[in-house]
Amino acid sequence: MNPRLAAARALAAVLTGKASLNSSLPREMEKVEARDRGLTQDLAFGTARWQPRLSALAERLLQKPFKAADADVHALLLVGLYQLLYSRIPAHAAIGETVGCADKLKKPWAKALLNAVLRRAQRESSEILAELERDPVVRTAHPRWLQKALKASWPEQWEAICAANNAHPPMILRVNRRHHRRDAYLALLGEQGIAAVPTAYSTDGIVLEQAMDVRELPGFSDGWISVQDEAAQLAADLLDLSPGQRVLDACCAPGGKTCHLLEAQPGLDAVVAVDLEAKRLVRVRENLDRLGLDAQLIAADARDTAAWWDGKRFDRILLDAPCSATGVIRRHPDIKLTRQPDDIQALAVLQGQLLDALWPTLEVGGVLLYATCSTLPTENTEVIDAFLARTSGARELDLATAAGIKQPHGRQLLAQEGGHDGFYYAKLIKIAAGR
Repeated sequence: MNPRLAAARALAAVLTGKASLNSSLPREMEKVEARDRGLTQDLAFGTARWQPRLSALAERLLQKPFKAADADVHALLLVGLYQLLYSRIPAHAAIGETVGCADKLKKPWAKALLNAVLRRAQRESSEILAELERDPVVRTAHPRWLQKALKASWPEQWEAICAANNAHPPMILRVNRRHHRRDAYLALLGEQGIAAVPTAYSTDGIVLEQAMDVRELPGFSDGWISVQDEAAQLAADLLDLSPGQRVLDACCAPGGKTCHLLEAQPGLDAVVAVDLEAKRLVRVRENLDRLGLDAQLIAADARDTAAWWDGKRFDRILLDAPCSATGVIRRHPDIKLTRQPDDIQALAVLQGQLLDALWPTLEVGGVLLYATCSTLPTENTEVIDAFLARTSGARELDLATAAGIKQPHGRQLLAQEGGHDGFYYAKLIKIAAGR
């Protein structure tokens, strides 16, 4: 299959609200020749990344919008515009190959339309975009609701946040302490000519100068390293783990933090990892097996403690709560298309419910670390503020990291170009059993 067609089909499912790229793209990638899969992913992710900008340009170039039944043609046009504006593909190839895909969609009428619009874009896009960029939605390539939310929450940083969201994320590794210290693994990389530097805040993190196939990294199959963003790596040390502790990792998939807890403190008594769907735990088990680690995996709604908790309280709880994922847009650019403003308050309600349900499972004197990959205070400091107000036995602890910006509660990490993702942490201690 032509990689442009595969990318357009995956994007059409996202544009119509039927799927995310995580679910739609792999199905299409299977139909593409191996040598073209990198291009297919770039076309899909790149088009999603710049969709607010590309859609504004398309709207100006089209005489009338596409019908709902022609979302695939619309997606194909956006893929064509992405190639013209953001790729090194020669314009004649980008246009010709994209137009040719209309036949595969069984919509030959679209060929003339696509050809005319893309050729006009080739001639006039710079002039049109210069005018359109007066709108911050076009300039930042963020949907209006999100652009406004970021500006309201982060008036000094919002444009830098948008720029970081639109940048390609770095490839960051986590060194497994059970095998190597970070400096030793950096030396191994240097011996193989792989340029890398240590992360600024995580003691286990390494940033690669160039992304590469993990299978080419020394010791990956033997569990020496994992791929994990620096911000996510902070959780293990922030929990203050000690031998003999019983630890809960709630909402654990895909298991990066579960594994890091076990790497950071081999003497833990037990790690219980809970996630809503059994199929998501398959990835957790795969990660544990590659690293030679073990945890008790439970498929359940973490809020329904009667269904999964054995009554033994935990000394430490990591609640990596479901969230808007607005801090990891650069890794999942289709969040711009799938997330809606009404989702944010609904997620905040869910986050509060999880805190309320898990708090009774924590031992007095125990610590709960609340984490999200959101940059919106509604899901972060405001959730913690409401929880502390209704929970008399909870107190907040300072976070032992210089990463991020101190908030009324917790610390907010904002996505950094070349650095960590957007993330939030707050640390709570249970001083009494009562609510």
